[in-house]
Amino acid sequence: MRERLLYLLKHCSNLNHVETAHGFMVRTALHHDKLLLSQFIETCSSLGFSAYAHSVFSVNSQSHPHIYVFNTMIKGMTLCNSAFEALLVYKSIGRVGLRPDCYSFPFALKAVVDLRAMSLGTQIHSQAICAGLESNVHVVSALIQMYSSCARILDARKVFDEMPLASVGSDDVVVWMAMIAGYVKVGDPDTAMDLLSRMPRTQTDGAVLITWTSVIAGYAQMDRPDEAIAVFRKMQLENVVPDEIAMLAVLSACAQMGAFHIRLGECIHGYVKKRGFDQMVTLKNALIEMYSNSGNISNALHVFVNMTRRTVISWTTIISALAFHGLGTQALDMFSRMEMAQVKPNDITFIAVLSACAHVGLVDLGRYYFHSMKYRYGIQHEIQHYGCMIDLLGRAGYLAEALNLVSEMPFQPNAAIWGSLLAASNIHGDAELGELALLHLVQLEPWNSGNYALLSNIYASAGRWDKSVMARKMMRDKGVRKMPGWSFIQVSTRTHEFIAGDTSHPQFDRIHGTLFTMNEQMKTAHYDPINEFDNHDSDIGPASISYCRSF
Repeated sequence: MRERLLYLLKHCSNLNHVETAHGFMVRTALHHDKLLLSQFIETCSSLGFSAYAHSVFSVNSQSHPHIYVFNTMIKGMTLCNSAFEALLVYKSIGRVGLRPDCYSFPFALKAVVDLRAMSLGTQIHSQAICAGLESNVHVVSALIQMYSSCARILDARKVFDEMPLASVGSDDVVVWMAMIAGYVKVGDPDTAMDLLSRMPRTQTDGAVLITWTSVIAGYAQMDRPDEAIAVFRKMQLENVVPDEIAMLAVLSACAQMGAFHIRLGECIHGYVKKRGFDQMVTLKNALIEMYSNSGNISNALHVFVNMTRRTVISWTTIISALAFHGLGTQALDMFSRMEMAQVKPNDITFIAVLSACAHVGLVDLGRYYFHSMKYRYGIQHEIQHYGCMIDLLGRAGYLAEALNLVSEMPFQPNAAIWGSLLAASNIHGDAELGELALLHLVQLEPWNSGNYALLSNIYASAGRWDKSVMARKMMRDKGVRKMPGWSFIQVSTRTHEFIAGDTSHPQFDRIHGTLFTMNEQMKTAHYDPINEFDNHDSDIGPASISYCRSF
């Protein structure tokens, strides 16, 4: 009967099932059985009935206390986002004459992380030492996770270094994994990689893979895609077979690199198909983003069209991709298809939609979407939505309306918003708005030479040369260094990057000769690139301009 009841408890799916099972346990006097009671608490917690679980636990914990049941209750509370109540249960262990064991401490420390209650965490650490469990791998791993989650990485490392790793077993690897994940969490993938290179190798392939994936994701999250891809290649050399999560991490890095690693991205796409991961929605979304960032919008669309299931992220990613490539009309059409598919957009979707409106110049439609996101879909405007709307109005020449929206929005305008207004003032020759935008930009990003250069261009276009010179002088006086211009071009499967003033390319002489010839031909045709292209602030000269235009 006991085994049958355990089976039934594991398969409960609603409150009626839980109440029936509880009634049967009471009638048969099995409600004091520690395994059945623990399974009952676990089932209630997983279904969201933590209050019911706690009421049953409270009745039984006084008359028949057992640490196994207490641990299950603490775990269940943390799963139900009731960290404070979980710690109250932990504190009550001593009052019923029990002592916390190697499972009590990790569950309690998880609640500490949820509450960011560092002082409680250090108290529990002291209690673990008093209990003689400071070297238990489960407790040590939980302590490392607690300290690193609270940004106390030095304390986490101290716990790690004091752990006596006497053997090279899977238990020890858990501690290494926790420490490596801790460094990734605080944004230090270099130290994480150093630890990974020294981590004992065991037969626990899954643990090793998780750790490699964590480091790859750590580099990608820190906008260091080159290192992320290098770690992925090292992982392959060590014959660690990547799974779908590892693929997701490296695809994120490829997406950041754009065309520079398109070949690797294509190879990963092939590997995804080969391993049967090609129907995983998250991987498909990552492939769309990767192809979009690398400039291959047709492949991005191909991936999207062949998806058997699409989430709001899938639709948002392809809409963003189309808008990013200047295909505003197609992006808006895709949004209409999304609405017809009855997929509710989110706040990120509307950033993509408003961006698409800006690319096409559809001001009225942009206004409609900006208002409908709040009144039709109940999505509150964030600063990014205001930024998109201001960009749309600025591009279209509605400068007064754009400036009015800046003053009305419930956020302090950031550099992106003032940058949009500065760019709009350049397009429409509004020097006064340009001055206003620059005054704010100098405070928000004083290191950005492009802001001064753009304002100088605005003055020069208006024939106000004294002001143009003054803007450049201001840049020099503040010690702002101008960043060199750069561009890249993909030939076959190789990407070539060009930086103004750099002569290190192996075919520099040949390229320079071709550009010189092109310039001579344009002169013969009476084409003046300086006048055709607004170049008041260029370091690259006529030859490079003609190259950029031909590119």
